[in-house]
Amino acid sequence: MLMKKILYTSLFVGILLSTTGCNDLFKEIPYDKLSESSIWGDELQLDEYVLPWYRNMDNGFSTYVTTIMKGIGREYEPWYGDQLTVSRSAWYNADYGDILRSSQQEITTRGRTKWSTYYTQLRSINVLLQNADQITEGSHKQRVLGEAHFFRAYYYYLLLRMYGGPLLLTEPYDPLTNTTPLTRASYEETVDFIASEASLAASLLDAEISDSDAGRASKGAAYMLKAKTYFWASGVKFQNREEPYLGFPDDRTDLMYTLAAEAYDSLMALNQYSLIQISETTQEGIAEAYHEIFLTKNSQESIWEVQHNDDGNFDTGFGHKLDRETAPPSCYGTFAAYVPTQNHVDEYRTVSGQPIETATDYDASNPYKNRDYRFYANVLYDSCSFKGKILEIHYTYEKYGSSSYERGADLTPYGSSEQATYTRTGYYLKKFTRESQQIDTDEVYASSQNCIIWRYAEVLLDYAEIDFKQGRIDDAMEKLNQIRRRVHMPEYTSITWDDIVNERRVELAFEKSTYWDLIRWGIAEEKMSGSTNPLYGINIYKYNDGTPTVYRKKTVNGTDNTVRYFREMQYYWPVPWDEIRCHGIPQNPSWIEM
Repeated sequence: MLMKKILYTSLFVGILLSTTGCNDLFKEIPYDKLSESSIWGDELQLDEYVLPWYRNMDNGFSTYVTTIMKGIGREYEPWYGDQLTVSRSAWYNADYGDILRSSQQEITTRGRTKWSTYYTQLRSINVLLQNADQITEGSHKQRVLGEAHFFRAYYYYLLLRMYGGPLLLTEPYDPLTNTTPLTRASYEETVDFIASEASLAASLLDAEISDSDAGRASKGAAYMLKAKTYFWASGVKFQNREEPYLGFPDDRTDLMYTLAAEAYDSLMALNQYSLIQISETTQEGIAEAYHEIFLTKNSQESIWEVQHNDDGNFDTGFGHKLDRETAPPSCYGTFAAYVPTQNHVDEYRTVSGQPIETATDYDASNPYKNRDYRFYANVLYDSCSFKGKILEIHYTYEKYGSSSYERGADLTPYGSSEQATYTRTGYYLKKFTRESQQIDTDEVYASSQNCIIWRYAEVLLDYAEIDFKQGRIDDAMEKLNQIRRRVHMPEYTSITWDDIVNERRVELAFEKSTYWDLIRWGIAEEKMSGSTNPLYGINIYKYNDGTPTVYRKKTVNGTDNTVRYFREMQYYWPVPWDEIRCHGIPQNPSWIEM
């Protein structure tokens, strides 16, 4: 049974490394078996024992689709929302497309994999905590125990988000000696446990992390985890539930907001994090400086991030191919793996702060003029400059009305690869990408940008939402204005819920929070189904006879429920059926065994 596979998985312990600094912390390393008794008294081996907790916490920018490329099937949450889509048509025939279409079989398979991954790490953590008295006293022990409690909280947070109340194990479970069936914890028990573990971690971990330990969990990350747990538990779907493992028996939204705010107060009181300020005042300068924030590793704004290798080594390290997978064809990209949608482009208001539907400074015949400066940092669009080129994401006609046309260089697949493609939406991703990154045929060395999990801007946005919902409108507005001042956008003088949502989706564009927000707000059925929220792109037609350029909106990748579909049952993924049978626990609603 799956539980036995989880519980008897060998402890993952890395072979000896000379250091455990920034690059090694997330290095793809071979694993060997060491006896437990030799681990607890050796600081180096303890650090190696901890490494898999980090390596499995998040895949960062390392993304594959199982049936298309070698590697492990992984999902990147923004793909499933409405801000990004993919242009590589073969991916729709792989597990990504199956999940997009709400395939019970594929979601069940993916859910089983995630469950196994998380419980493998939890078993490792519980083994260490069970042997804590054998670890030599000192600051090193304090840090390792702090990491153990942090990651026990973190992996249960991931389980709570996906499945609801999990099997709450605090010690290694051996079904050969313990025949008592396990039960699913209630939502309340799980939230309380995660918060307690995060608090304990915060009491043990340092607020400041040295450069050599960059990427390790900190006191601030522990407070952030505690706050995010409460913030998540405020979600509309988790209130007034009859089944205790699916939510609270009454409405705890306001209480969860209050507890999240208290945790954020503790984080802010550390004075370790702040927004990176931008001194430039021109459109180009502001956009470039904002774009640089996401290329700067472990900055003052970053609370926790996945540490990708500095050398970008992909085969032996933890580099990635984000730049190669996203670049336009004229810049030698082939996959168009992350292309922004028109849905998202329309979210960028004008420089005056007005929505484009009502803005007096928006020109539909020149739609990329006078937009929020973050647009120019996040999205590549027709006629913008990138890697020393002017991008051609348009069709050129010989004369008005003629059927003869020429595709722009960035609407033409690059190279001879059968997998080569170009944007379906009329846009390419700029955020996170490095303009100076060399893209060639070398498959070993690729990109090295870290993937940010949490940053201070998200603290302000979460807190602004809490303030707004609890009636502290001026406080909410000031937090939003801190973010807007940074990018030289006009400050709000009054705010609505739509302003809160828009600021969040623009500031956190393409970051993983935007996907989970749709679930937390209880609007995933609407926003992730093609029939209610089709994905849009743009076709641009330029004529050589002086006729004005035409921008024609089009639907892409999902105008009905056969392409993009999210069902109510997907708010809770299925618990592996082996666990259901083994322990006689209830399955999440509407899932059937495949």
